[in-house]
Amino acid sequence: MTVPPTTPTPPTPSSSPTSHRARSRVTRRGLIGAAGAVAAGAALTPVVMANTTSDAAGSDAAGSDTTDAEPGTTPETFPKTRAKEAKGEAPVEAAFPIGYVGVRWAGTREATGGGIRLTDADGGKGAWKSLSGNGCSDSNGGALLIPVDRAAGYELKAPDGATGLRSLAIDTTQGPSRKVAVPADTTRVRGVAYLSRAAWGADEKLRFKPDGTENTPTAYYPFQTFTVHHTATANDDPDPAATVRAIYQLHAITNDWGDIGYHFLIDDKGTVYEGRYSGDDGVAAHDADGKLVTAFHVGGFNSGNLGIALLGNLMEQGPTDAARASLTSLVRALVRFHGVDPEAKVTYTNPINGTTKDVNEISGHRDWLSTECPGDVMYGELAKLRKAAAGTG
Repeated sequence: MTVPPTTPTPPTPSSSPTSHRARSRVTRRGLIGAAGAVAAGAALTPVVMANTTSDAAGSDAAGSDTTDAEPGTTPETFPKTRAKEAKGEAPVEAAFPIGYVGVRWAGTREATGGGIRLTDADGGKGAWKSLSGNGCSDSNGGALLIPVDRAAGYELKAPDGATGLRSLAIDTTQGPSRKVAVPADTTRVRGVAYLSRAAWGADEKLRFKPDGTENTPTAYYPFQTFTVHHTATANDDPDPAATVRAIYQLHAITNDWGDIGYHFLIDDKGTVYEGRYSGDDGVAAHDADGKLVTAFHVGGFNSGNLGIALLGNLMEQGPTDAARASLTSLVRALVRFHGVDPEAKVTYTNPINGTTKDVNEISGHRDWLSTECPGDVMYGELAKLRKAAAGTG
């Protein structure tokens, strides 16, 4: 999991949802992606991308689902995410089957002493299980997303020394159906295929406040560096898109960031998912000028810092071959796009407040903050990733 940004974002975004301008399906992003694929000599694999045409103003238009199939699009059905927030250790019950429990606390990064006990549909109580201490947490707290396989409820024990325990029951698979228009256009980042936000079922309403304004307007700054994460969720995930939707709900609503914290995510089959919303005018995660949209993955060092998260827990095992290959391809493509040396050491400078930090061009979350992310094994692979991205290993 990730930590909140400490850098403010400008009040005026440079992408379309706030102004609700009409958008063509033939976007600059699509042209750039196709050009990148041709330049890379890649076959154009049909991959879906979002069609977010809207010229209406007001909160009802912001992030609304699409039910009308325009030419070149197909209405895809996704379940609406349902969630219930809770505080403290009191038992929690939900009116829906719980797929995940998001847990956050302050006061300590450690999960020692923390636990969770599930309740089944008949009211039976399961055994207490310890909370994992392997999440991506900040220096003053912890965060976990725990799969619970359709539990009816749960009970928590706070970790030793923890304060402000909060939790979120999440269902991303069984909710009412909603439709989104998903074109069959190829979606690529400089030749690397990815699933757009619409293709993994992102509910764009989550980015907006009740009055229709964006919770965290998009802001763009020149790219400086990469940071690799793991999500500390289950390995061998049977439904990674559902997990991405759960992370999105936790980040956007519970953490109040207004969006998912990463720029890209990668599952164990090697599928790449678009993360933070960046508009339709440039390469994914960027604006038309090639600047990087600010996300929320390394508190205090977010602007200009591109975050990629591998789904799963990589403390004791590395990524799958497919995930590793996709990570390498994505980083290599973005290294070339930005014209940087993946094996270099750089001085990151926060463009908002001038704070600096010396890091590798490709670093792990733990290089920025006190955390176990991206997992011991994945962290040990970063040197190979740098060489592979540079074409030297």
